[in-house]
Amino acid sequence: MIKVGIIGATGYAGVELVRILLRHPQVTLTAISSVSFEGKPIAEVYPSLREITDLACQNADEVVHTCDVVFAALPHGLSQDTAKACADAGKKFIDLGADFRLDDPDAYESWYQSDYRYDELHKRAVYGLCEWFRDDIRNTDIIGNPGCYPTSVALGLAPVLKNKLVSPVGIVVDSKSGTTGAGRKPTQTTHFPDCADAFSAYKVASHRHTPEIEQTLSKLAGEKATITFVPHLLPVNRGILSTIYARLHDGVTEEQIAAAYDAAYINEPFVREMPKGQGVNIRHVQCSNYCDIQWYVDRHTGLLVVTSVIDNMVKGAAGQAVQNMNLLFGLPEAAGLDMIPIAF
Repeated sequence: MIKVGIIGATGYAGVELVRILLRHPQVTLTAISSVSFEGKPIAEVYPSLREITDLACQNADEVVHTCDVVFAALPHGLSQDTAKACADAGKKFIDLGADFRLDDPDAYESWYQSDYRYDELHKRAVYGLCEWFRDDIRNTDIIGNPGCYPTSVALGLAPVLKNKLVSPVGIVVDSKSGTTGAGRKPTQTTHFPDCADAFSAYKVASHRHTPEIEQTLSKLAGEKATITFVPHLLPVNRGILSTIYARLHDGVTEEQIAAAYDAAYINEPFVREMPKGQGVNIRHVQCSNYCDIQWYVDRHTGLLVVTSVIDNMVKGAAGQAVQNMNLLFGLPEAAGLDMIPIAF
């Protein structure tokens, strides 16, 4: 059995990792840590885990020492030292934060007001979008787990970008996320009286996921991609719906588009193409590792419209991280992730 540890286990992404890993058939959740709740059983923090696990929060050094692979679910800037400790100890490391997502250290400094340390670790790190970078993931020991918005966008648009069916320039991404995407620490924006019965855009054309989305789309397209990214806050706990608008190249047919999506995803365990006429809905992927995709051609404007939904805490965070772990250790990719979405 693989010994697994989680640093930052009491945040929303961290406890989602706990939920998934406790039922993984080929790992043992061995150690967890939390600065805020060190020494406390996680079942005291999340009573839903009562009589399911007696794990208590330790310090991060103990997690690294006792485990074969370490997940870090920490705010940006806090994962790099842990990655160094894991690398020095010969342990594998999966970062659910932003510290290993961007290739360009200048972009990271500009968007996150922090810097890259340990250049050699960043050169080894692989961006963990499993469906598109599997071979690279299998051959590293440091993974930058993609962000939630970027996952929904990249999976939604990748097949047509790879096949040169749409322009990579001037893509518009309109995304809506549940409040768990803002993290466990409450803010005025996520305070219930302010977000309930409300719907608003935020960080318009200035969200930190912009360079990550552009970086991934550029790699898929083989040329520079540019986006306008407008995120919104939904008054729900879970889920992301991204609506993506990209200009079709002249002469592209619906048959070519359908063929591109079929070829890309027909054998993918966690990407579901919706039948024509059936839309996507965040409810249909809640608490699962699925991404559901539907696309439409607007002949009036010459645009391809793609809708993509994920659970931001699973496929957008913990589930994708476990999928990455499975690839790192040569396990069946879907191991531990056979969760049926909530029906209603």
